[in-house]
Amino acid sequence: MQPAARFIQISPFKQLLTHSRFMLTLRSDAGKYHSLILFRLSTAADYASFPSFENERLEKHASVGNNRQIYVMESTCPHLGADMSHADIEEYEDTGATVAVCPWHRYDFDLRTGKSETGLQTCTYTVEVKTDPADDVEKVYMETPSGGNNWRLVELRPVSEEFADPPPTSTHPVSHVNPVTVSTAETLDPVIPTENAPRTLMQWAVLILNTANPTLKVLRTRHAVHMFRTGKLDSIGHRSSSAPKPPDVPPREDSYLRNTVTPGKVKGRRSLAVMLHALANIEQWAIDLAWDIMARFGPSHPDLPPAFFSDFTKMALDESKHFSLLTSRLSATSPSTPYGTMPVHASLWESATITSHSLRSRLAIIHLVHEARGLDVNPGTIERFRRAGDKESVAALEIIHADEVTHVTSGHRWFTWMCAREGAEVDPVWAFREEVRRGWRGNVKGPFNVEAREQAGLTRDFYEALDGEMGEEEMQRRLAGFRLDDLGVKAQVEVQYEGK
Repeated sequence: MQPAARFIQISPFKQLLTHSRFMLTLRSDAGKYHSLILFRLSTAADYASFPSFENERLEKHASVGNNRQIYVMESTCPHLGADMSHADIEEYEDTGATVAVCPWHRYDFDLRTGKSETGLQTCTYTVEVKTDPADDVEKVYMETPSGGNNWRLVELRPVSEEFADPPPTSTHPVSHVNPVTVSTAETLDPVIPTENAPRTLMQWAVLILNTANPTLKVLRTRHAVHMFRTGKLDSIGHRSSSAPKPPDVPPREDSYLRNTVTPGKVKGRRSLAVMLHALANIEQWAIDLAWDIMARFGPSHPDLPPAFFSDFTKMALDESKHFSLLTSRLSATSPSTPYGTMPVHASLWESATITSHSLRSRLAIIHLVHEARGLDVNPGTIERFRRAGDKESVAALEIIHADEVTHVTSGHRWFTWMCAREGAEVDPVWAFREEVRRGWRGNVKGPFNVEAREQAGLTRDFYEALDGEMGEEEMQRRLAGFRLDDLGVKAQVEVQYEGK
């Protein structure tokens, strides 16, 4: 007799009516991650026709059913690991099956059974919608994966605004959450180069890293991620012997260079406009960091699965959204000081240079120190804008904070993956503390946002009483390839592509 399936709560049902597709990340008590996708086939308008979901109504409308036409399956295709977030949904009249069709190679998988006509099969998970007697609220539950205990939902996010419900009316579906302001005086290169256009994700990554104009960087990020998710690229390209190399330092425009200073000269400036400008600068570097970790370490780690690139393309898209939100708020609140007119620094790329030799070090320092520190300071920043009465900026910063928790989660996921890859004896906590000891200067500062860090996988034993011991000589040795002057290097957008 098989043991009864275990279920965990996903969300109150009504919270799933904003979008038709959601990405889910689960984590077991042993730190194992599992990525899933949720499809909701009926629309919010369908549910509005049934204001109360009593049993007799459900019997009359079997198409709604006790799972409300909600299905959960693996987030990647079992064929070659393609991201299923943009799978087509099709109904087969002859069999009555509803299938998700992989955007890469058109493999189809029954949403109920996971079976494919090709003979492959993916895992699907039973979904139940039932009323919680404690608060009389309908909630959605899903069967937990095998191979782990005490699974916990650590991330639930819409796939994208393309799947908003009701559907977006704009031809650019993310425009209302990811505004891009193009100055009338600004002449941009085409998003897709007219010659030698990228055909792989690695080629797009290097092109974007070499794109100095921040608006064009955002637009190219959107396009590249969409191409990757919808299966319109030839490949990821990280296993090619001729994968293009990323620049040592991503170039910046002249207006940015004129205002680049050492980090110490930016401290003490606390007006709201200055804060928005400083945060936008961090997000511009964060876009580059997301692309750089793929382009720099993908070719040297050919065993990285497609899920790694799915996580970091999602991160690149998030950071571009954050940059756009912040620059939009800067334009609205301080029109005389557009982005690029205030002092900025490049300290994030110093850390990128220091960790350019090791993927494990990069994940530790950038994603589990720098980004985790953002979780600590974000609530205070949000509160400052709230006290100033800037509700729009508060809303933008709350979106950013929620996204950043998922970024630290991704850092933790792939850091623990790297440790497991090196052997069962490599403890992630010990490995993280060792990376910080060797690649960080000074103590890892609090106060800590313990709740947000724990949600992202960082328990207290990772970061409490932790000091970096990297000396000045070692730091300068690692920074040998980094100079502020390098920011002005002309973008080398012609990369060497492999043949088809």
